[in-house]
Amino acid sequence: MTFRSVFEILQSSHKSQKVEIAVALTIRKVEGRDEIKRFKALEGEYHYMGETHSGGDTMRLVIEEGGEWTALMVWGSACYHLKARDEYVGWPASLRVERLKLVVSNRRFTILKRPGERKNLASQCLGLATRELPGLWIREFGYRPLLAETFCDIERAAGTCYKAANWTPLGVTKGFTRTNRQECDFYVPNDRPKTLWVRPLDRDALRLLNSRELPEDCRRGAMGDADGVMPLNVGARESLYEALRHVKDHRDRNRSFPIGGILSIVVMAMMSGANSVKAISRFAKRLTMAQRRELCMPHAKSAAGVVAKHEYRVPGYVTLYDFLKGLDLDDFGRKLSAWMAAEDGTLPRQLALDGKFVKDVMGVVSVVNAETGAPVAVAVASNKEGEGDKCELAVGRRLLRESDLTNALVSSDALHCQQETARAVACANGENLMQIKANQPGLLRNAKAVVSARHPVDSKKNESAGTDVSRLG
Repeated sequence: MTFRSVFEILQSSHKSQKVEIAVALTIRKVEGRDEIKRFKALEGEYHYMGETHSGGDTMRLVIEEGGEWTALMVWGSACYHLKARDEYVGWPASLRVERLKLVVSNRRFTILKRPGERKNLASQCLGLATRELPGLWIREFGYRPLLAETFCDIERAAGTCYKAANWTPLGVTKGFTRTNRQECDFYVPNDRPKTLWVRPLDRDALRLLNSRELPEDCRRGAMGDADGVMPLNVGARESLYEALRHVKDHRDRNRSFPIGGILSIVVMAMMSGANSVKAISRFAKRLTMAQRRELCMPHAKSAAGVVAKHEYRVPGYVTLYDFLKGLDLDDFGRKLSAWMAAEDGTLPRQLALDGKFVKDVMGVVSVVNAETGAPVAVAVASNKEGEGDKCELAVGRRLLRESDLTNALVSSDALHCQQETARAVACANGENLMQIKANQPGLLRNAKAVVSARHPVDSKKNESAGTDVSRLG
């Protein structure tokens, strides 16, 4: 066989084969009355649940391939309360209400192709949507969402496409639907449990959702009304009041506000993110009348001095400032730490040791849950550095020695990078993660020598291990 005949055979074989050209998927917002009408008709025809009706900020997206409509998506407001999601984010109740708009829900996902006609279409659409959605959302509504959520009916699909698109399953729902019908309970059973999936829309989404200051492009979405939203349930509020009413009361007069109630307000305000007396005062003013009564707040009075039976007042800024300035913080810290230990039962896996000083009102050293920011032990300190039992170093060591740190990693800044502090953590069965700065040159030099002596980890193995960890998480 000559070279020419071989070439002709290969050429004819190539011509007989079907050549497939990949066309990139594109995504855009549905525009105009005609497109919306077409969108709704196709959704009603192809999706087993029919056309969606979503309130709040809602966006209809169409995914095209070569100009042809390939898939439809409806994104809207997140579910009001999902225990698994809120635990995943690490939200207290008040922060959830304020920032819930930063979570968007994929309400409908409709594929317009026959099953098997286009391989990997669903996962590719999901990947494209999560990449482009933040930009589309901020142009439409003025803020950038940070987390996406959706549900998958376990009776119809296993959620393989979500797994392939790097979504994380958070378990199966209990099968309830929220309703506004007056003749029904707030949540009614629907007998259709679903798998909850989430996907961060920013690599730092979980930290940002819990941070004190949001990025500028997210702030407009954190405008939820948190009035009357408490960070603790009824049982925890009752036990907190009972624990704090035994704190030493330094007031000689003006005890119209009970110490258990006023301290409960302070603690719950701090759990909700308050870091100043003004913020605590604002939290107190947002309490409902029923919540004020629960905390034994005094009745309000009219200008004529008449008692209003169903109205209760809360302490203002001046009252809170004077109260906290004279408070026995040592006794308060002991009572609060004992309550935290009784409520939590066990300490979280990752803790942080830090001190916060608010002008001349108070200074507090705390061991906090590094993932949620919730304190698990607190004590008073008079100054950040220096000798004596009231400086941050000494108070921090005492907190660590008095805590059970089994299976806990305690991180701290360079101030606490001391042998005695490390020994306190070790004696409490914990592990240390300390920051080293150049003001300890010998220690920094030794640490660098230890790191440089270790063999680098193979990048491919490291990536593989990272994948396995993310699946376990």
